[in-house]
Amino acid sequence: MSQHFVNTFLFGIYPYICLAIWLIGSLIRFDREQYTWKSDSSQLLRRRQLRLGSNLFHFGVLVVVAGHFAGFLAPHWMVSPFLNASQHQMIAMVGGGSAGIVAIIGLSILLYRRLSDPRIRVNSTRADIVVLLALWVQLALGLATVPMSMAHMDGIMFETLSDYVKGIVTFAPGSSALLVGVPLVYKTHIALGFTIFLISPFTRLVHIWSGLSTPAYLVRPHQIVRKR
Repeated sequence: MSQHFVNTFLFGIYPYICLAIWLIGSLIRFDREQYTWKSDSSQLLRRRQLRLGSNLFHFGVLVVVAGHFAGFLAPHWMVSPFLNASQHQMIAMVGGGSAGIVAIIGLSILLYRRLSDPRIRVNSTRADIVVLLALWVQLALGLATVPMSMAHMDGIMFETLSDYVKGIVTFAPGSSALLVGVPLVYKTHIALGFTIFLISPFTRLVHIWSGLSTPAYLVRPHQIVRKR
């Protein structure tokens, strides 16, 4: 099996398989198994650890995700009048790195809490553990790219990755070729990221969809509570 085929499959075909399963699988689960559409909270056990870890993780990961979307999907013509490639990369490193550290600290607390407490462990599924480990490794990989980026502050790698993400989103042919020669840590980070999309419909991660709809609560009608 040639390296060209592996690169084309992992970064040109596999992303669309993952995204298709993520969308279609989420729709099917919402339609057929709405009672499983939840985050399966264990709030009654070790509440303080849960609150601290969850708040740190969710704050950090939301900033990381928002930064990825803004940094990689913003058109060059929109960013270039204000930032050159090196400055854009520096902002991504400082902002993403700081948020990533906060997120991985929170996730480490959540992972320790779930694995160390026998009561929580017995009420956890294998999917719960796999999700937490996958997210932890993904954050660690993202943080590992920061020192590598510091060694190359010309912005070329950042623009290459940005062009790749834009190519996937716009269905541009040959996008996988942009990652030929890219260091393994970046490739692993990208492949694992798409894998997380792949497993989301079958795990507690499906509740992310509900999180995206929370702004609707700001404009929903007031609930009427009637006393007996």
